[in-house]
Amino acid sequence: MHGDDGFGVVLAARLATEPWPPGVKIMETGIGGISIVQELMTGYAAVLLLDAHRAGGPPGVLRLLAPRLPELGSLDVHARRDYFSDTHYATPIRALALLEAIGRLPPRVAILGCEPGEHERLAIGLSAPVAAAMDRASELVHEWVAAESAAANRSA
Repeated sequence: MHGDDGFGVVLAARLATEPWPPGVKIMETGIGGISIVQELMTGYAAVLLLDAHRAGGPPGVLRLLAPRLPELGSLDVHARRDYFSDTHYATPIRALALLEAIGRLPPRVAILGCEPGEHERLAIGLSAPVAAAMDRASELVHEWVAAESAAANRSA
């Protein structure tokens, strides 16, 4: 990982040690986006991805985002094939786009992004501002899961 690019991996490891309601699964995929595709093909009502997200703010700023998937419907078959030919799908957006294309994208998808500080050089560990955001990031995940669980219970 490149320093703060490890935000999602570190947060997932932390979340995996915390109690969760039945039906909630914490999964760390690192950069293996195809793992996201394989897991979500088993059927989920919602998914929250945890990732570094550069938007030009101060390091450690957290954002709850709705992903913007590329519009691929207008591409010809060759361009679509080229878009999906990388089986690693290293970016979450490509993995989500593939799930959408095959009709397996969960109905509710969000990304908890953290503004990285150190992300260009090869480094182990998070910068101080990103490490300091972990407590709030964990709270936000718990709040999101609680809201999604409540919404699912209302619609059931």
